[in-house]
Amino acid sequence: MLFEALQLRDVVLPNRIVVSPMCQYSSEDGFANDWHFVHLGSRAVGGAGLVLTEASAVTPEGRISPQDLGIWKDEHIAGLERIVKFIDARGAVAGMQLAHAGRKASTQIPWKGSRTLAPGEDGGFRPIYAPSPIPFKAEDPAPEELDSKGIARIVKSFGDAAERALRAGFRVLELHAAHGYLLHEFLSPLSNRRGDAYGGPFENRIRALLEVTRAVRARWPERFPLFVRISATDWAEEGWDIEQSIELARRLASEGVDLIDCSSGGLVPGVKVPVGPGYQTPFAERIRREAAIATGAVGMIREAFQAEHVLRTQQADVVVLARQLLRDPYWPLAAARQLGANVRWPVQYERARD
Repeated sequence: MLFEALQLRDVVLPNRIVVSPMCQYSSEDGFANDWHFVHLGSRAVGGAGLVLTEASAVTPEGRISPQDLGIWKDEHIAGLERIVKFIDARGAVAGMQLAHAGRKASTQIPWKGSRTLAPGEDGGFRPIYAPSPIPFKAEDPAPEELDSKGIARIVKSFGDAAERALRAGFRVLELHAAHGYLLHEFLSPLSNRRGDAYGGPFENRIRALLEVTRAVRARWPERFPLFVRISATDWAEEGWDIEQSIELARRLASEGVDLIDCSSGGLVPGVKVPVGPGYQTPFAERIRREAAIATGAVGMIREAFQAEHVLRTQQADVVVLARQLLRDPYWPLAAARQLGANVRWPVQYERARD
């Protein structure tokens, strides 16, 4: 089943293996370069069905780090288009994740320490925006609280980014509403203490994400699918949880979302997460069953038979792999051999096939 095609709207994924968005921290001014070409292109060569870019910032201040990929200006399109054409030529589908980092913006790249950068320090910037002026960590600077005009500006930026992604040739979009970034910050009562129409009860806290979804869906062709990545739980008391995620998924389905990419955590530091093989697949299973929407399972999926089990037991419709595809870009080809599936190899590599 891992190598069965999946049709979402007019797009057919050749298999159920998705390359998870993984930050590369290798851009300058948001531009894609040779690193991104090789990183994303090699996963298409390796046999993945859908190749998603890293979190791509819809505004300059929406970058997680100053070295993040961007889609906030037209000049970004050409470099991305080159990558998309290569992915398409390999028989895979190219997708882009649209993101705004919120209070977790202007962060140092991981191999230098991951702390919040001061303005001008290694490209650090201000302002940093969030639903409420609550820092991610106590030692971090407090973000600026977005007013209604600021929210409207960001909503429009997501729509503009969707149109640029279309011009670059992408056929799948994913909205990043997970891992403690801006849209997740609106969802969780731990980071959203607003008293207006965007804070307080559930209906208000989901408003920003619904507005972004509508803005993107209005600019994104009806024939192409739209995903949303969520953190199904904050793993923290009085935070966002699976029950709210299920209801959110129902609302998103009615807004034209086709698949929920089910991750977790990232909103608050220091929480205990029961990490282990497939530890997040129960979230994908419940959302799929109770919200009647396709889901993606992500998190420590490493083995071919494990991935096959997730699909055969109807826990998810696709498996979303991250670290395993960093270790082995050609994992899908090896998985096909283990499962006895007959898949196409790149003709340049056929002589290595058993």
